[in-house]
Amino acid sequence: MKLLLTSGGVTNPTIHAALVSMLGKPVEEANALVVPTAQWGHPMCGPASVRDLVAGGPDSRAFTGLGWASIGVLELTALPTIDPERWRRWVTGADVLLVDGGDATYLAHWMRTSGLADLLPSLPDTVWVGVSAGSMVMTPRIGASFVAWPSAIDDVTLGVVDFSIFPHLDAFPENTLENAERWAAEIGVPTAYAIDEQTAVAVDGGSVRVVSEGRWVQLAP
Repeated sequence: MKLLLTSGGVTNPTIHAALVSMLGKPVEEANALVVPTAQWGHPMCGPASVRDLVAGGPDSRAFTGLGWASIGVLELTALPTIDPERWRRWVTGADVLLVDGGDATYLAHWMRTSGLADLLPSLPDTVWVGVSAGSMVMTPRIGASFVAWPSAIDDVTLGVVDFSIFPHLDAFPENTLENAERWAAEIGVPTAYAIDEQTAVAVDGGSVRVVSEGRWVQLAP
């Protein structure tokens, strides 16, 4: 699977070019599935925010509103009640999974429970575009300060990549570089990136590169 791990979505031409390169086709020819599940695990999210996401509303112009050939919704909490062969066809038929933010530990739980996490290694050409928690879920740990789901037992996520991500750099008062440095020391992952809304980490095969028109910092524990 190819990963485009963003803080705020496809927010500028540089990230857009990285996405098109991964897809191997224009966005307008690609079929997408949006995964809103992480939102249900975060107390600041709810029906209104999910509605904007799935409808490609004003706040989703850099994500679901990019002009995809088709877009559908993949709700992970429903998958355990559906024949796996049925929903796996939906996933394998998509060019891209658009995975929104919320709580990354909640998302990791439902990725494991639904079986989606087990399916990922069989999707080498599918592009995963994450926003915030949708990106952090692929990392080994997110840090206690990013856990908002009350039932989370720790801050461990899927560990598909070997680095961690501190999103929304400078976007909120608490998301400062100083706090990012403390966060990196706390989680102890060998490599971490603090990224703003104009930055993404692109993972394709064995290649990891930062694509940005904004501010980012590579952090060490």
